[in-house]
Amino acid sequence: MDLSYKNLDQTNAYGRLRGVDAKAISLKTLLTADRIGKCSIPAGGGLTFNYAAKKATDEVVDVLQQLADEQQLVAKFEDLYNGAFANVGEKRMVLHHLLRGQLGKVVYHGGKDLGKFYADQLWKIADFCAEVHKGKRKGATGKKFKVAVQIGIGGSDLGPRALYLALEQYARERKLLKMQARFISNVDPDDANAVLAGLNLETTLFILVSKSGTTQETLANEQLVRAKLAAAGLDPSKHMVAVTSETSPLAKSSEYAASFFIDDFIGGRYSSTSAVGGAILSLAFGPKVFKEILAGAHEADALARNPNLRENAAMMDAMIGVWERNFFGYPYTAVLPYCQALVRFPAHLQQLDMESNGKSVTREGKAVKVSTGPVLFGEPGTNGQHAFYQLIHQGTKLVPCDFLAAAEPHNPVADQHAILLANCFAQTEALMKGKTADEAKAELAAAGMAKAEIKELLPHKVFPGNRPTNTLLYRQLTPRTLGRLIALYEHKVFVQGVLWNVNSYDQWGVELGKQLAKVILPEIKADTGTKGHDASTNALIDYCKQWR
Repeated sequence: MDLSYKNLDQTNAYGRLRGVDAKAISLKTLLTADRIGKCSIPAGGGLTFNYAAKKATDEVVDVLQQLADEQQLVAKFEDLYNGAFANVGEKRMVLHHLLRGQLGKVVYHGGKDLGKFYADQLWKIADFCAEVHKGKRKGATGKKFKVAVQIGIGGSDLGPRALYLALEQYARERKLLKMQARFISNVDPDDANAVLAGLNLETTLFILVSKSGTTQETLANEQLVRAKLAAAGLDPSKHMVAVTSETSPLAKSSEYAASFFIDDFIGGRYSSTSAVGGAILSLAFGPKVFKEILAGAHEADALARNPNLRENAAMMDAMIGVWERNFFGYPYTAVLPYCQALVRFPAHLQQLDMESNGKSVTREGKAVKVSTGPVLFGEPGTNGQHAFYQLIHQGTKLVPCDFLAAAEPHNPVADQHAILLANCFAQTEALMKGKTADEAKAELAAAGMAKAEIKELLPHKVFPGNRPTNTLLYRQLTPRTLGRLIALYEHKVFVQGVLWNVNSYDQWGVELGKQLAKVILPEIKADTGTKGHDASTNALIDYCKQWR
């Protein structure tokens, strides 16, 4: 099949969607009893994606299906997992799905079966973890390791940290927690020192993660940790392993007790199911739990190949997101897990989405003529309700929301999970229904408020409603469910990147600041005045020097 990439506004479906009177769509009239069932899509293992409270009528979904077909989404996904150079700017394959299992043909590079290569690295990690857990591999003083600390930044931190926190309670309750995990990411030494202050270095194993082996922040934190180990009389090479590429300066160095490899076909924000997440999560929970994450992600990968939009949760989520972004003009998306274990999941999704599709040029290098990736943010419920939900309910900018919730808790304490779910469903109902002036007036009158007071307060008590939400429900947060969630959002990003015709797999916007930081660093350390920048930057650098 000849795969052609074209801009969203060049498709026939785009013209049809522009003809829909989007402002006339009312959730109050749209949300009928039969719609709930029609708008629930199984996403594997009990995970259900429900879009009933989205402004996607049957007519709109039909045109979105046309758009999906016209943009050859399923064929392009097949092209991706069969080894196409989907990262066109850097001329690289994109193979994070291959970490979870084979979807298509065997993918080779330089004569190497990459699926086998990734699987072999996970076997190496499993063997290493077995030695650590059984006490066959110990620290410099012969004591068994009890804590694993990951040193990395960006995708080497956000995804693995989010997954560890998501499963920590699950593993503890099932007596699967084999080691505590901690994370150091920020180059600010307060981060590293805060983590190290509570640790016994004799029983701590560090995992340095840098694919290139040159990441400035990560290497700076490595040197800080090495200095701490040396000061404690410990041989750093007994307490450090590396996750890197085979071509990096760190590869197979004698300064590490072991090395595990990834390659350039695994982007950082897509690397939590690689050795980047595999090492820390297998040490913490055991390799079997990590394999369950991979199995769940692989199930979601397989479901993403379904060409029927109404049966493909990831594609539907992505298509409705484009409908909202490009035809309603909504600039934001909130991800709101009613699950404390997913406390860092929105942060992982921020990088996944915003670093992938925060682009203003097409794959061909021309200016994009439509809006691309939204601003994504989120916090767990119910904490978020007491922080930013005011803006979501009554603010001037409408924010589409994803609500995530488990039917069963890990900790069945009194009525607390029931209270949590009640709040979750109350929020989706309130955002949909709102509160009219008549309803608010009647409510205030029933409370005994005087007419003059009602008149004064009434405008503040009105909620516009008609604010769209998705709900993702699952029985309980297990490793497989977590894998499915990760993959679902990865596929959403892929689909939207194709529709906007941007390269979702590079991140040049990250590089300029890094380049300038290397120039500024020696100038900050110098005793002379700064002259090589704009007046503002020169002044800021010199101001800091005055206080040094």
